[in-house]
Amino acid sequence: MDLSIFLQPAALLSLGGLIALELVLAIDNLIFITIVTSRLPEAQQPSARRWGLTLAVVTRLMLLFSAAWIITLTEPWFAVFGEEISGRDLILIGGGLFLIWKATMEIHERVTPSHADELDEPGTKPAPKRTPAYWPTIGQIMILDVVFSLDSVITAIGLTRHLEIMVVAVLVSVAIMIAAAEPLARFVKRNPNVVMLALSFLVMIGMALVAEGVDIPVPKAIIYAAMGFSVAVEALNMLSRRAKLSQPFRDIREDEDKPQDKPQA
Repeated sequence: MDLSIFLQPAALLSLGGLIALELVLAIDNLIFITIVTSRLPEAQQPSARRWGLTLAVVTRLMLLFSAAWIITLTEPWFAVFGEEISGRDLILIGGGLFLIWKATMEIHERVTPSHADELDEPGTKPAPKRTPAYWPTIGQIMILDVVFSLDSVITAIGLTRHLEIMVVAVLVSVAIMIAAAEPLARFVKRNPNVVMLALSFLVMIGMALVAEGVDIPVPKAIIYAAMGFSVAVEALNMLSRRAKLSQPFRDIREDEDKPQDKPQA
């Protein structure tokens, strides 16, 4: 690797732009890892997140060093109804459909009571919740790591031909992912209502991947603008709920602070 390239202003500009794009793409990956691991037993969640992030790093680096092969994936393999389909298209379509299915199943799990819950009698101990198996969960993370990593690497190849810049941008974005993973998991645990919002994001991202796979361009700026607006609205809702919950305590404090009338003799 020729590290002297980082002394060139144009290369630094390319690196900054690529890091920003890689971070945007890494958000999708991190949301999926956080949501999928949140249903594991609490003791297994940190190690599952570490596995998911490690696989994301390894997959991205392997694809980067296979750049020549990645470029061949963008070439048409066959045509369907006059539409050319490449290897990249197949991966994006398959990954997008898997993401839609997984997010839909997670939503279904959260909104539909289990049969055991329906049979619980008042006063009896509730039936234990079913938790997914550890390694199948890691396998699902690995599948989506490949999809997100491919999208990430193809974006990098499209912006620069310097492998050094691509590697640094990917490593920086993944390092930020690793730093944000635990705080995001704690936030989701404290605010379970945001899980449904995140799952709806995953459905939207899956649909965007499928659309991109069939050559229907969906500007990512629109997708992330919609996500940002939704997050802002949910943040206002959270502040509103917090204010309502704290109102009774404020009323109690105000009553305690009021001077008590002394009884007249």
